[in-house]
Amino acid sequence: MTFKPTNWTGRDDAAVEHAIRRGASRRELLKMLMASGVAATAGSSILLRAGAAVAATPVTGGTLRAAGWSASTADTLDPAKASLSTDYVRCCAFYNRLTFLDEAGQAQMELAESIETDDARVWQVKLKSGVTFHDGKTLTAADVVYSLNRHLDDSVGSKANSIAKQMTGISAVDDLTVRIELAAPNADLPTILSLHHFMILAEGTTDFTKANGTGAFLCEVFEPGVRSIGTKNPNYFKAEGPYLDSFEFFAISDDSARVNALLSGDIQLAAQLNPRSIRLIDSQPHVVKSVTTAGNYTDLNIRLDMDPGTKAGFIEGMRHLINREQIVKAVLRGLGEIGNDQPVSSANRYHNPNLKPAEFDPDKAKHIFDKAGLLGTSILVVASDAAMSSVDMATVVQQAGAEIGMKLDVQRVPSDGYWSNYWLKAPVHFGNINPRPTPDILFSLLYASDAPWNESHYASEKFDSLLVEARGSLDEERRTEIYWDMQEMVATQAGTLIPAYISNVDGLSEKVKGLRPNPLGGMMGYAFAEYVWLDA
Repeated sequence: MTFKPTNWTGRDDAAVEHAIRRGASRRELLKMLMASGVAATAGSSILLRAGAAVAATPVTGGTLRAAGWSASTADTLDPAKASLSTDYVRCCAFYNRLTFLDEAGQAQMELAESIETDDARVWQVKLKSGVTFHDGKTLTAADVVYSLNRHLDDSVGSKANSIAKQMTGISAVDDLTVRIELAAPNADLPTILSLHHFMILAEGTTDFTKANGTGAFLCEVFEPGVRSIGTKNPNYFKAEGPYLDSFEFFAISDDSARVNALLSGDIQLAAQLNPRSIRLIDSQPHVVKSVTTAGNYTDLNIRLDMDPGTKAGFIEGMRHLINREQIVKAVLRGLGEIGNDQPVSSANRYHNPNLKPAEFDPDKAKHIFDKAGLLGTSILVVASDAAMSSVDMATVVQQAGAEIGMKLDVQRVPSDGYWSNYWLKAPVHFGNINPRPTPDILFSLLYASDAPWNESHYASEKFDSLLVEARGSLDEERRTEIYWDMQEMVATQAGTLIPAYISNVDGLSEKVKGLRPNPLGGMMGYAFAEYVWLDA
């Protein structure tokens, strides 16, 4: 079974350039072209053009300072436990994965030389030779076996445990070959292995006060909740990159302060800007914006196991109280699209276009709340700048509620500690979910009965069984049908209200070059440090 592009487009040109920067060999590039039906002579021309594009632009040297929007004293260098953007940025800089997703969403090779299967259940992973960890140790199959098995160890507390459980056998065939057996066929495995949690560690790693990876940067400084500094890895295995000598990454939780730091030149990259800042950014000639629409969203979570989520009709009423069009136009400044209360956005090929969002109907909401005996009752809604645009979204819903006599008490709490103290815990609160490349990953992380991030504590045996069936199906028509049904179940049964899919906007100094969109989210899927450079 192969997982290659089936035609050639401008996006594929970008993918070839990306593969070259990733260190792909000429043989790998030619295989990519041949699998797309490109003739040898045409392929040579494409490679020459792509090589010239890559060679013409990067500049080596310099230090980049970048700011994300959230950090915590629980920040970690353990990829298995990564949960915030700051964690993902460090993971991408200090470690590598077996595969990565290119700009077109195709799984390409990173530490793996190849990943092959005949039945989508038993897979063979060939590793690249000559790759070394920062401490000089050579990468072997034993490191991959150890890294993947950690996700199956309950004592580790891996955020990807529910996804990794399908790997029932992970073993080394020889020093550079790993055999992965799945409980059932899953054609998504190469894509799954590109997730940030599946970074490869050296066998036996237990100390995460420092990072010993194979990545483009050495971990110079790691201060949880404060900052991280990476310096260029002089023994990096890829032919190209990194271009920066070093980078510093930290969080500025206040949106205005983050923008001001960019405009003043204190930082060169400001991640996930609030839409309210876009007009200011557009008015400044020395800064530019990078827009990625890949399925990021902020959701209003109502726990089904706690009041008021246990009250019949409360969630349905809230669905009709959300003015989605106003949220997209006013809160997001048009940088988003209307959501339909399930996590698979229109950017994904399995998105169900027939599933319509609940209509904004305050009168209907009032009738439902009145019938449930909730009108006049004060309902606490927890919001924070840590969950992008949640404060503004909460205000829109609060105002709509006030007009019908529904009292929504919006409590704005600090970003620091929000994810550990309120997210998943408060009865009614906001979350913010980064893009994931497949429905299986989204549903496994967020909606399966044993999902680690089950925001509304949704549980359905039927949903769980459909998840397993879709994962193992090689019939694309049936798989699509199942995923459409599951989206409808989430939209009508779960307590996660998703009013919009948000376009992520990163602000950059005009000197920062090389940043591209990525299906895994903003800041080039959090991997910006390896691929950007500073123009002189």
